[in-house]
Amino acid sequence: MLKLYGGARSRASIVHWYLEEIKVPYEFIKLDMQAGVHLQPEYLAINPIGKVPAIVDGDFKLWESGAILLYLADKYGKTSVSAEERAVFSQWVLFANATLGPGIFVEASREREMPRLLTPLNEIFSKQPFLLGNEFTVADVAVGSILNYIPIMLKLDLTSYPAVLNYMKELSERPAFQKSIGKGA
Repeated sequence: MLKLYGGARSRASIVHWYLEEIKVPYEFIKLDMQAGVHLQPEYLAINPIGKVPAIVDGDFKLWESGAILLYLADKYGKTSVSAEERAVFSQWVLFANATLGPGIFVEASREREMPRLLTPLNEIFSKQPFLLGNEFTVADVAVGSILNYIPIMLKLDLTSYPAVLNYMKELSERPAFQKSIGKGA
């Protein structure tokens, strides 16, 4: 059975959400980060960087939330995708982790970056329910988790982005979201 390693209030909740969405059985192993379990040799054998999340799927070990999401989409996704479709999923997952997250959560750049990032997202969501159209995908887990962390971690006024707010609300009402990020996992 796939094992997901994470800590309290960590990016493991993003992977947890996606595993719930795609209904892949897994065991969640909650590491006591305060006690430094993530820095012990047993865990460093899984992730030598000592960060969470990480997964072990049979003999395969992988860390970094975006890489894990893409792996799970490839291995357990319901449909096969072309190289171009896979690239689009990668684009959005990498955007979430490398651009959107830092743009929103790094205070020094937030004022400049937030409108640059949320205005085009607002435009997308004003035309369609999900990033890639009418179908929920791994891209929505990556981007939607970052967006839904905003009200959990920051007190930002997003009223200028009503379609983004609606998207966040719709995602937060999904049963798999409620079982993961919604319960503070």
